[in-house]
Amino acid sequence: MVKVRRRVGHSLLGELLVACAVLIFAIQLFAQDEEIEPGHSIGKVSINGNLIVFELDEGALGTANLFDLLNHTLRFTPDGGHYRVESGRLQWDSDFGPELTTTDVILHQFKFPFSGKRWGSFRVGKTGSISFGEREKDANAPAPAPPEGGVSIGRFDPLAEAAGALIDSAPAMCVFFKPRTSGPRYLKELSDRVVITWDLTEPFGNIQDFTWFKTINRFQAVLHSDGAIEMSYKELAAKDAIVGVYPELSGEDKPLAIISNEPQPAVAAHLDIRNLKLSVQDGIVLKITFETRGPALPAGDPAVEGLTYRFVVDAHQPLPTNTDAAHPTFAWTVRGVSWRHRPSRYVAFGPGVSRRVKVSGNTITLQGILPPALRGVGQIAVYTESDAPRKTDPGAHVSPHIVRLSGIRSPEVHLSSLTRKDGLFGVVFEAFHYLALPRPQDLSCTVLGALGDKFDFLAYYSDFRIDNQEAGTPSDGPVGGNVTGIGAPQHDLENYCTKGRFQWEYVQPVYVNSNQMQERPPENAPIGSDHDITSYSHQLEERTPDHQLLPYNYAMSQIGHEMGHRWSAFVSAKVGDETIPLGPVHWTKGLQAPAAFPYQRPTEASAMGGGVWQDNLDSTFTQLDDDYYVPATGYSYLDLYLMGMISAVEVPDFFILRNLVPAGKDANGRPIFKADRTKVTIRDVIAFEGARMPDVDHSQRKFNTGIVVIVEHGKTPSPELVERANGIRRQWIDYWETITGHRASMTADPQ
Repeated sequence: MVKVRRRVGHSLLGELLVACAVLIFAIQLFAQDEEIEPGHSIGKVSINGNLIVFELDEGALGTANLFDLLNHTLRFTPDGGHYRVESGRLQWDSDFGPELTTTDVILHQFKFPFSGKRWGSFRVGKTGSISFGEREKDANAPAPAPPEGGVSIGRFDPLAEAAGALIDSAPAMCVFFKPRTSGPRYLKELSDRVVITWDLTEPFGNIQDFTWFKTINRFQAVLHSDGAIEMSYKELAAKDAIVGVYPELSGEDKPLAIISNEPQPAVAAHLDIRNLKLSVQDGIVLKITFETRGPALPAGDPAVEGLTYRFVVDAHQPLPTNTDAAHPTFAWTVRGVSWRHRPSRYVAFGPGVSRRVKVSGNTITLQGILPPALRGVGQIAVYTESDAPRKTDPGAHVSPHIVRLSGIRSPEVHLSSLTRKDGLFGVVFEAFHYLALPRPQDLSCTVLGALGDKFDFLAYYSDFRIDNQEAGTPSDGPVGGNVTGIGAPQHDLENYCTKGRFQWEYVQPVYVNSNQMQERPPENAPIGSDHDITSYSHQLEERTPDHQLLPYNYAMSQIGHEMGHRWSAFVSAKVGDETIPLGPVHWTKGLQAPAAFPYQRPTEASAMGGGVWQDNLDSTFTQLDDDYYVPATGYSYLDLYLMGMISAVEVPDFFILRNLVPAGKDANGRPIFKADRTKVTIRDVIAFEGARMPDVDHSQRKFNTGIVVIVEHGKTPSPELVERANGIRRQWIDYWETITGHRASMTADPQ
C-alpha cells in the first residue's frame, strides 16, 4: 500500500501569505507529496573532516535544461488552428508604452484571435504570463493563489513538471513564466498589434532567495491582430522558466485501449477495478479512467482519506505479462487525502500528470502528458492497483496488458531548434530548469547505507542548483525516534533505510551561493523588509562583541525551523468542549508562543510560528514579534515540552487569538489587532493528544546531525561549499544548545 508522509516547510513570503501560510499549506500538503517507495542509493559517500561528501551517480538527477533564447525572438505563426514555430534574430520594440497598473487589459483597436476565439481582454501576469477568459472552478481544488494574474503553479512544483500541468490553465501563454519574480509591466496598443514588456527582478534579500540584489530580466510579447505571437528576450539573468503557448484543448477523446478485469468479490466495490480505459485528447493528453464495480466514494466523504488508485507503466523490453516481472517506468497515482478539519479530496501525482481528478458515478479520471521516459516509445505494458487505507482490507489488481501508443505525442519541444518545417503544434512549450529534485528516501538511504544508522537529522548542501524556485527546502518526517503525544507518529522506517534512529531531514540540498549559505549579507546589500536579515543588522550588531551579525543567521533560521518540525507544530488542544488546532504544520499566527531561551533578541517568537502578544486589556493586542522565522529565533515552552526538554508543569499557561482584525499600530510601529482571546494550558493539549512519551525524564537529549555536501558525478566539493557547510555545522551546534537552554546537546559527527 502506498503510504502518506508529512512534508513541511517555512512560512510563505509577504504579510498576507504569512498570515495564511498554515491554511494554504495544510490544504496543499499532500498534493505536493510524492509516492513513498523504498529508497535506494544514488551515489557514493565519503568523509571530509566533519562533513559527509555525497557524489551523485551519473544521471541520478537527470540533466539541466537552461534558457537558451537570449537575444532571440520566437515567432508562433497560426496555421489552421495550430502554430508553426521558429526562432530568429531578436526583434525588440524600445517604446514600451505606459506602465500597467492592473493585471487586466482591455483592447480598443482589435480583438486578438487565440484558442478558437477573438479576445477583447486578457490578463497580464506579474510573473511573465498571459491568460484569457475565466479559469474553470474546481470545488475540490486548493485555495487560489494570490491575484498575480496570468497562470500560477504550486509553491514547490518543479518547472519541469509544472509545464505540462499548465494545460489545465489554458487558454494562456507563458512568455517567460518564472514564479516569484516581480517588477513593472508595460503595454502599448497599436492598430495591428499590442506590445507587452516585462522588466522583472528575481526575489532578493530574503532567506529563500538566490541573490542579495535586484536582477534584470527584460522580455517582450507582441500579439498581432492576425493571431501571430512573438516572444523576444533582451536581457535575462534568470536561467529557468516556462515558455510556450497553451490554447484550450478542443478535440474529442480518441479511444486507445480498454482493459477489462474479472470481478473481485473480496474487494470493496469502490476499489474493484472492472475496466481501465485509455484515451487521447488532441493527440496530446493521455486520459486514464478507472471504472469500478460500485460507485466511487465522493470527495468530502471521510472514508476517502487513504484510498489509492495507481496506473503503472512499464516500457522496459521485453514487456512484462505479470506484475512480478514488471519494472515500472513511471506511475500516476490518485490518492484520497484530508488534513485536520479540511474536507477529503482526491489528488493525482506523478510525472506529467495533472493534479485534478474527476469522480463521477463509477469512474475516476485523471489525465496528463507523456513523461520524457516514454517519448518515442511505441508499446508499453500497463497495469493497475487499488488499495484501502488499512493493510487488512484487500485491494484490486489488474495484470499487465500491452498497449500500443498511437496518435499521441508530447507537446514539449526544444524551441531554439524549431523551424517552420517542423510541423504544426497545438499546445507547444519548453521548460527550462535546473537538475531534478532528489527523492528524500534516496538521500537518506545513500547516507545511512554507507555510514550506518547513527544520525538523528540530515541536512544537505550542494554546489549545484535544483529545480526549485526557493533557495530553501521543505523537510520530511518524522521517520524514526518513536515519540507519541505530539500529533506526528513515526512511519516508513524501511523506506528511509533506518531501524528507528533517523528522524528528520531536508528534502532537497541548499545551493552554496544562495543567501542562506552566506555567512553574512554583503556590506552593500540593500535594507529589506522586516522579514529580511538586513533590516535587523544594526540592532543585532550592537549585541555582539565584534559588532557583527551572528554568522549564518539565515542558515540557522532554516535548519532550526525544519528540524524543529520533528516535534512541532501538529498538536491541538481540548478546551472545554471545543477542539482547537494550534497549527497545523506551523503555530497559528495568534498563538502566544514566546521563545523560552531566545537566540539573539530579548523578545522572540518561536521558530515554529505563533507570535509574542501583549494583551492591552481592552480586547486589543500588540504584536511584539511575528510568526516569521527571520532572524533566527528560539523555541517556545510548548515546543520544548513536545521535544521532551521540559516537563508539562514547566509550560506556562498561554492563549490563542482568533478572529484577528487589524486595529492600527502603536508608537513604535508595532501592529495592533482586535481579537478574541482563549486561554490554553498544557493540560488542554494533553487532553487531546495524550501525554508526551517518553517523558522528560526519559527523553532523548543527545542528537547527531549529518551535514552532507552533495556534488555532481565526477566532481569534488568546491572550497566555498566546504567552508560554508563547516561554518553552518559549527553554528548549528551552538544554536541548538542555546535555544534548548543547554538541556540538550548536538554533535555533527560523521564517524
